Amino acid sequence: MPRYRLTLEYDGRPYHGFQAQGALASVQASLERAVKGFTGEVLRVHTAGRTDAGVHATGQVVHVDLAKDWKPEVVRDALNAHLVPEPIVVLEASVAPEGWHARFSATERRYLYRILNRKSPPGLDQGRVWHVKKPLDAEAMHAAAQALVGHHDFTTFRDLACQAKSPMKTLDVVRVRREGELVLLDFASRSFLHRQVRSMTGSIAEVGVGRWSAEDLRASLAARDRTACGPVAPADGLYLTGVSYAS
Repeated sequence: MPRYRLTLEYDGRPYHGFQAQGALASVQASLERAVKGFTGEVLRVHTAGRTDAGVHATGQVVHVDLAKDWKPEVVRDALNAHLVPEPIVVLEASVAPEGWHARFSATERRYLYRILNRKSPPGLDQGRVWHVKKPLDAEAMHAAAQALVGHHDFTTFRDLACQAKSPMKTLDVVRVRREGELVLLDFASRSFLHRQVRSMTGSIAEVGVGRWSAEDLRASLAARDRTACGPVAPADGLYLTGVSYAS
């Protein structure tokens, strides 16, 4: 039974997150319907990361085990045909190596957060950016955010509903940069806590508008207290951009 690795792109706005939740719309349920439409099989699709409601992806990775040995391009094209008109696309398909798992074999997950920093609200990008009217100092945000890099107790930036066994995580990359009216935040880690990226983004933005100093952000992390977190950034601007594997 071959295992297929699929790389996905999707707009998270119509869905209550990746994970199937009964009658609620989800990315997983839509994919599984597409698999059934293509193969006639009722199968579980496994993911590298369960994105929340409204969160987008440009490089989500999933796997599914099919009974028949299909060519990868046939799997890609057939699933895309069965996904129309939903905003989910299979970008790539390949046969996974023996023992490979979309979630458990992952060595790094990468996220991008997009902030539209201007007075006027988004037109074309409604639901795909966080609109912040006040000027943001991207350089100050980047400098302050480096305090988050490394192995820490991220309780402050952990959602109360998080089911992870430990708040300890190693954050490999936090980068803040400006591209015209956009302020972009890049994050990379082997794994993240529930809503950790949105929680960190909201607090880093407090530095950008001048309400927090770099020391305030360090103190927030050190507090290991959810009440010390700044406002949580909305789902609109968050994208899962890629997942890395050892092989």
